Amino acid sequence: MKITLDALQLLDAIELRGSFAAAAEALHRVPSAVTHAIRRLEQDLGVVLFVREGRRAVPTEAGRALLDEGRHLLRAAGALECRVRRVATGWESELTIAVDATVEPASLFPLIEAFDRENGGTRLRLTNEVLGGTWDALATGRADLAVGAPGQPPPGGGWALRPFGAFEFQFAVTASHPLAAAAEPLTPQDLAPHRIIVLADTSRELLARTAGLADRANTLTVADGASKLAAIVAGLGIGHLPRSLGEREAAAGRVRIKRLSEPMPPVERCLAWRAEHEGKALAWFVDRLAPRP
Repeated sequence: MKITLDALQLLDAIELRGSFAAAAEALHRVPSAVTHAIRRLEQDLGVVLFVREGRRAVPTEAGRALLDEGRHLLRAAGALECRVRRVATGWESELTIAVDATVEPASLFPLIEAFDRENGGTRLRLTNEVLGGTWDALATGRADLAVGAPGQPPPGGGWALRPFGAFEFQFAVTASHPLAAAAEPLTPQDLAPHRIIVLADTSRELLARTAGLADRANTLTVADGASKLAAIVAGLGIGHLPRSLGEREAAAGRVRIKRLSEPMPPVERCLAWRAEHEGKALAWFVDRLAPRP
């Protein structure tokens, strides 16, 4: 290969410092070695990379193109070196966090910012999961940490768990829905004629889970919480919303909250990961999301 990282470093230093001699001084090389390396690269590529304007060495159009792309490679190589060193000291090169639908992903952003300040170098990936999909992401290796995993873990063991708090729901209908003015509490017989909006379980291999009224025949299944809320507001059906979301939408007049004779119980959630995973990035997030008492 004619273009090496060393050659890219030379090009970068010459352009930043304005001359071959200044670049040689910055890189602790003799000027003749820098000149020879650039002339050899120009011969190999069949292009002129620098021209002189007074005392300055100025990139040609070809030289500028090589510099612009080459700097991306230099940054990537530097980041790779950093990740390799981190892996050798126990820090994962990448950590994938599966976020359950009951957790607002934006609530994790301040924590991610703190992680970047203290431990920058591990790539982070957030995925959104629903119901059993959070557990499925762990079981199939699609995620390293599950935040807000609901209910009990799948059989087989090997899980490490910490409580993450219960999650409460409210039952919502739009103001124009026939049930909006119905007497409370609403019974299963009251709900039976009406379509229920439910979220699709994102499990790929584990048995899909259901929640609330998802076992009803007359349902509309949507992919995420935003779509579920939009469907309820549009009057396409009725369904459970997270308590905080339901209260906000009710205050804005977009939905009405209705009491049920058989309300959905709070869902117990946890942080979960595979017990054999001992990476430092995982431990950092676990200790801050669910500190030990």
